[in-house]
Amino acid sequence: MFAAPARLAWLDALRGPAALAVTMHHAGWTFIPAVWAGIDRRVDLGSFGVLVFFLVSGYIIPASLERRGDLRAFWTGRAFRLLPLLLAASCLALLLTATGLLPAPPGLGDRPWPLVALGNVTMLQELLNLPALISVTWTLSYEMAFYLMSVALFATRQARRSAGIAVTLAVAAVPLGLLLPKATIGGRADLAAAALALAVLAAIAVTVLASEWARTVAAVAGGLLGLALVVLGSRGGTWQGVIILAVMFTGTAIYRAEQGTIPWRAAGVTAAVVLACGLPAKGDPTWAAAMVLAFGAFGLAYALRARSFPRWLAWLGLISFSVYLLHPILLHLLPSLALFGPAVIALSALTYHLIETPGQRLGKRLVRQAQGR
Repeated sequence: MFAAPARLAWLDALRGPAALAVTMHHAGWTFIPAVWAGIDRRVDLGSFGVLVFFLVSGYIIPASLERRGDLRAFWTGRAFRLLPLLLAASCLALLLTATGLLPAPPGLGDRPWPLVALGNVTMLQELLNLPALISVTWTLSYEMAFYLMSVALFATRQARRSAGIAVTLAVAAVPLGLLLPKATIGGRADLAAAALALAVLAAIAVTVLASEWARTVAAVAGGLLGLALVVLGSRGGTWQGVIILAVMFTGTAIYRAEQGTIPWRAAGVTAAVVLACGLPAKGDPTWAAAMVLAFGAFGLAYALRARSFPRWLAWLGLISFSVYLLHPILLHLLPSLALFGPAVIALSALTYHLIETPGQRLGKRLVRQAQGR
C-alpha cells in the first residue's frame, strides 16, 4: 500500500484530504448538524479544503504551462481535464432536478437557459452572478480567472513575477474589499454576463489559434478580464475573491523558489503577507483558522515531498475531482452518512476511470497530433 512516486504523490496526498474535507463539511451539516456545529465553530473545513486546492493549483498550473511551452496545448489539456466530468455531472444534476430528486439551484428558473449553460461551461458562473448547476463549482470560476492571468503572464514573459503579484493582490484586497464589499456584477444583467463570457471564450480562441502578436494581445486581454471579473464579480466579496487569487499566486511563488528563480525568503515573505491580509477577509475566525491550516498543510506536504506516501492516499488524490463534483449530488440521494461516504468513493472511482481518464487521454492525443508527433 505504499510508495507512490514521490514527485507527484505529495500533490495527490494534498488533493485527496482536501476533497474529503469539503465533502465532510457538507455531509456534516446534512446528516449530523448538531455535532458538526461544534466542529464548525472552530474551523471551516470546507474553506480549508478549497484553499488547499487553490494552493495546489497555484503551484502546478504555471509548471504545467511552462512544461508544455504551448498555449494551445495548455488550453486543450485544461479543457479535457475538467470539462468531460463537469459536463457529465452537470447533466446528471439537471436530470435529477427535472425528476424532482434534487432541489433546483437557487435562481435557476430566473435566467435564460442558454446563458446559464454558457456560464457553467465556461466555469465563470460564480463571477457572472449566474446559477451554478452544482454548488461547489464556484471554485472553478476562480481557477479559470487564475488560468487566464497565468497565460497572460506567460505570453508576456512576466511569469517569474508571481511573488510580487501575490503581495500586490493581497495588499490591494484590503482597500478594494472595503470599497467594494459586494459584487458589482449582479442583478439580472443577462446581456452583460453573456458578453463577458463570450469575450473570455474569444480571448482563449485567439490565444490558441492566432499569430504570435495577436496571441499575446488576446492573452493579455484574457488576463485583464479574469482579474476584473474577480474584483467586480466575487459573490463572497471583493476582499475574499482577490485574496483567493493571491493564495494561488503564493503557490506559484513556492514553485518559483523551488526552481531557483526567486529566493526562498521572497516566497516566505509572500506567504506571510497573503496570510496577514487574508485572515480578516471574511470577518470570521473559522475562515482564519482554515487559512492557517491550509497553508500549514501545504507546507508540511511540501517538506515531506521526497518521502513515500501511502498508495491509497495518492489514489484518493487521483479521484479527488470526482469526489468534489459528485458529492453534492449524492447528498440529496442517500439517507445516511454511513451510505454516503462509501457511495461517494465508489462512484468517484467509476467516473475517474470511465470519464476523467479517457478525457485526459483524448486531450493528450489531440495535443500530440497538433504538434505533429
